[in-house]
Amino acid sequence: MKKKVFALLVCGLPLMINAQEAFDVLQMSQTELRGTSRFQSMAGAFGALGGDLSTLTQNPAGIGVYRNSDLGITFSLDFNSTKAGVTTLNETKFNVNNVGYVGAIRLNSESVPNLNFGFTYNRLQSYNRHYTGGVANIETSLSNYIADEFANVYGYGHNDLYGTNEYDPYFDGYAPWAAVTTYDMLTNNNGSVGIINVNDRGSMQGLYGPGTTGAAYYEVDERGHADEYNIAFGGNIANKVYVGLDFGILDLDYRSNMYYDEELNNAYIMADDYDLLRSPIINQNTRADWNLYNYLHTEGTGVNFKLGLIWRPTQALRIGAAFHTPTYYDMRDTYYVGSELRAYQNGEMLYRAEKGSNDGYDYSSTYTMKTPWHFLGSVAGVIGTSGIISLDYEYVANETMRVGDDRNNDYVEVTDRVKDYFKPSHIVRVGGEYRVNPNWSLRAGYSIKTTQVEKGVDQYQYNIVTVGTNPAYQYDNTVHNITCGVGYRYKSFYTDLAYVHKIRNSVYNAFSIINDELGYEPNVSADVTDHNNRLSLTLGVRF
Repeated sequence: MKKKVFALLVCGLPLMINAQEAFDVLQMSQTELRGTSRFQSMAGAFGALGGDLSTLTQNPAGIGVYRNSDLGITFSLDFNSTKAGVTTLNETKFNVNNVGYVGAIRLNSESVPNLNFGFTYNRLQSYNRHYTGGVANIETSLSNYIADEFANVYGYGHNDLYGTNEYDPYFDGYAPWAAVTTYDMLTNNNGSVGIINVNDRGSMQGLYGPGTTGAAYYEVDERGHADEYNIAFGGNIANKVYVGLDFGILDLDYRSNMYYDEELNNAYIMADDYDLLRSPIINQNTRADWNLYNYLHTEGTGVNFKLGLIWRPTQALRIGAAFHTPTYYDMRDTYYVGSELRAYQNGEMLYRAEKGSNDGYDYSSTYTMKTPWHFLGSVAGVIGTSGIISLDYEYVANETMRVGDDRNNDYVEVTDRVKDYFKPSHIVRVGGEYRVNPNWSLRAGYSIKTTQVEKGVDQYQYNIVTVGTNPAYQYDNTVHNITCGVGYRYKSFYTDLAYVHKIRNSVYNAFSIINDELGYEPNVSADVTDHNNRLSLTLGVRF
């Protein structure tokens, strides 16, 4: 009977076991301001300027601006500070942001003065972030979310718990947190089902009910990176038009450890002597302590293409445009989940249950992923021989993200949710450079990236579907970068120093809200703010 009940409970939950869901694809699709120190110090506003190793990942037409070959490397030291609630965690990381070479081939032609090629490595995103916090007075429980999704949304009832189809095609054992919180945790030695209970209305109930109080604690530790290796070609047409084509190969490695814990007083738990003919639950002088731990390791390799154009109608004005195709990824997830419950009454333990995925071994799955396409428009003004001011706008079509099986067949339901949850985000960058003398330059910049989620997500109007074994999801609202820097040139040698202060405002949700015909129950969520400081140093030579 145990397997039969487990199967029905698992298939009743809105889980896509073998692929990523909408918010996971969003997480894997993000990039941030990185690259050479000159590029960073002007907030990345280089779309109409070119002549920098970082432009291969932004507007590849920038490679056509080069008149000489360029070889450089960029190092950075990141001081990360993340605050969730009243808790702040700090850490320091060292990275190599950019390594690149551009070769300039002079043709001694007025119509095509030069053709150039280049190879660069760029770190597009660092996923390193660690935060923890708590909610002192929660208004619901993750177990209530599971109960609501199981019975009230998907319509499973009392008799379904005793079905006979143990070979249900949806049952694959990948969701032990569902099993733990709906069966293994909820049965006594007689095999009786507790905690998620059928009440008088014919629906089911979690640990939290009238009279229940409690607190929740969470910890999120993320690690990893997304790197891009670029091969670019470009040219110069009559010193008026610059064109470029870039082929990118991407490597993604992401790891997360997420922990969630609830401590509930007067919790609705099963009676130790539960009998189907009598009341199944008690909530007087009871306590339930239960937790959920999720580990995920995501690896992926992908490819993309970029096309770029820079037009210089006058010496003082430059206009740029670029298009980035989506990155097409082949992905692999490895994951593990564990959960544990301790139930007490009058200070004495009634029972304890725990379960881990696959008898303690990791699960894995493969799938495909497509990130958004991007469009960039830029304009820059050159002020004599001493000044530059540049403005970039970037459109990110988040609603075009896709995820599918390992045969490139899109998951239609996930596609629909991507369209519901996300909207285009907009990035504006402005930067300037002032040449103090032939050797020294001063730079500054600012950029802002708007939220990717629809208003209904931010205002909790959707029941958010998550993937596999993790009910948590997170997203960014706004990201700001305030930048400055200094550059030094001596003959063919150059060095640049940049400072970047990033402010990222995010939202963490331990699970989705419960919003259906039976009413609205809030989730457990927190505002997360990053104040990250980066020092970046570039060393290079032009010849």
